[in-house]
Amino acid sequence: MTLATATKRSARGASARRGADHGAWFLVLPALIPILVLSVGPLLYGIALAFTDSQSGRTEPTQWVGALNFQDLLHDTLFWDSFRIGLIWAFGVTVPQFFLALGLALLLNQPLRMRWLARALAIIPWAMPEVVVGIMWRLVYHPDAGVLNETLSNLGLGEGKDWLTGTATALFAVIVVGIWAGMPQTTVALLAGLQNTPRELHEAAAMDGAGAWRRFRTVTWPAIKPIALAITALNFIWNFNSFALVYVLTQGGPGGRTRLPMLFAYEEAFRYGQFGYAAAMGCVMVAVISVILAFYLVGRLKGGEES
Repeated sequence: MTLATATKRSARGASARRGADHGAWFLVLPALIPILVLSVGPLLYGIALAFTDSQSGRTEPTQWVGALNFQDLLHDTLFWDSFRIGLIWAFGVTVPQFFLALGLALLLNQPLRMRWLARALAIIPWAMPEVVVGIMWRLVYHPDAGVLNETLSNLGLGEGKDWLTGTATALFAVIVVGIWAGMPQTTVALLAGLQNTPRELHEAAAMDGAGAWRRFRTVTWPAIKPIALAITALNFIWNFNSFALVYVLTQGGPGGRTRLPMLFAYEEAFRYGQFGYAAAMGCVMVAVISVILAFYLVGRLKGGEES
């Protein structure tokens, strides 16, 4: 093969690769354009809005105020209190949700009779809109005619409580609803991981004399660990950004006991018309979520290198 022939083949190969790259971009564009328009664009606009004094009903032009909104936010005790409540809510929902979903997934993975029906019933909360879930649980928690208070009264466990308006019970009550509403998606993800675990590994471990706990620790958990970490991180982010469910249940009350950061930002923007200040709150929440994702990705990369 002469040098000229090799050069021509190399040029043709490079041209083919460039054509393949262009074709790949052409196929990605239909999905990329909506993401840019509906996600990246509003995000950039919100970040820019955080550095202005934008307000509703204002006749004067919007002014650039730099980091003034963020400086005010640092001294806003109500926002940081809602931030603390948001963290309590996110951890309080995500952690029990994972363990309950793991137990349910392990149960549904067993060869039970009518297992298909049990799996269908387990995902019903997932199929219900959050507004419907909130209305349903408001009826459950109703102080006079709610199912919960009626049951407690019939069992002789005390008088009925006003669960959603009591300062000592409101946050706990909405956390219970959050666990119930979000558990199906975690269960489905973990169940998919369990079903992809080769049964031969369980059989080999059982033949070696491993009990149920040891089989779970040495066979099941390593197989579903990547799924568990991913779904837990996504659940935490989703729960921290919750709005509709808690808004329908309590609207952030009583006395701000269930006012999550997203509800606080919503009130600042659409009740008080402080768009710039609310956008600054959104930027802070995006930064927190970015840090969580960074820790998650670093952990995944280290785990991949070790394996």
